[in-house]
Amino acid sequence: MTGLPFSSLAAVRAALADLPGPDAGALAAATARNADLTKPPQALGRLEDAAIWYAGWRGTDRPVIDAPQVVIFAGNHGVAARGVSAFPADVTAQMVANFKAGGAAVNQLARTFGARLDVHPLQLDRPTADFTTAPAMTEDELCAAICAGWQAVDSGADLLVTGEMGIGNTTSAAAVAASLFGGAAEGWTGRGTGLDDAALQRKAEVVAEGLARHPQAAGAGLEALRCLGGRELGAMAGAILRARQLSIPVILDGFICCAAAAALEAERPGALDHAIAGHMSAEAAHGRLLGALGKTPLLDLDMRLGEGSGAALAIGVLKGAVNCLSGMATFAEAGVSGA
Repeated sequence: MTGLPFSSLAAVRAALADLPGPDAGALAAATARNADLTKPPQALGRLEDAAIWYAGWRGTDRPVIDAPQVVIFAGNHGVAARGVSAFPADVTAQMVANFKAGGAAVNQLARTFGARLDVHPLQLDRPTADFTTAPAMTEDELCAAICAGWQAVDSGADLLVTGEMGIGNTTSAAAVAASLFGGAAEGWTGRGTGLDDAALQRKAEVVAEGLARHPQAAGAGLEALRCLGGRELGAMAGAILRARQLSIPVILDGFICCAAAAALEAERPGALDHAIAGHMSAEAAHGRLLGALGKTPLLDLDMRLGEGSGAALAIGVLKGAVNCLSGMATFAEAGVSGA
């Protein structure tokens, strides 16, 4: 771990205890500017709120988004051997190759909205432990994953999307969410890659076994990630934390991304103030998870692909919102009579 930003989870918690907030002056100025643009009050609805939120984190009342970054992390899960996915674990590496070749959905969406896309496979030859028998990761392994995410963020980016690939990771996400927010395993477990009823029941039983094996993880963000998560979940958490330190706004993707992010919020309420929900996934428990995080999604299109695809699509919505705030004329500039 020498030379890496975190050598222990205590160091991660220390970073979470010292988080920058939005620029109050920029928030006030953006709010005032929005009120004077050539439109009736709140005529652009939630676009106005999103643009002002973004302006506060970027420190200006006339922001632009011209350097978005999409980062995909890939990891393999020991719990996949329990038959919790419709696809074999080999698909993780195959999809990494597809991302790198530019052939996946997220590649097309990132390109559409001018986003740089980076792919980081995380020790695909070493799956995490089966969390029904042991913690998914040691402290050192989780710290390494968090560091990988932290280091993947481009300090010159002005918007971050984190995506994932990992056969079995909806199982890990369900276990993490259930551990953090409580409730029966069945209420957090969805069909993932398209499981039939029998496989869905087996998956819920596996999640329940994991929760029973690791009661110390209940409500404990980083411990839930360590015991029940995966390397790609840890890396997404690390990237989201790094973005906060750099005041880079984040668009959260679907269920798996939000489960990883929820670990930060569990450790430090307000840790996700710089993050907005990109979309509502069709994965069954995503709406419940967004409710627990207090996030309202920008889009609801029945997507459930992962990869950061829903959040990548939402880049366009946020770009439109920001361009309206920064580019529209005020009543005085346009020579239009105000209300």
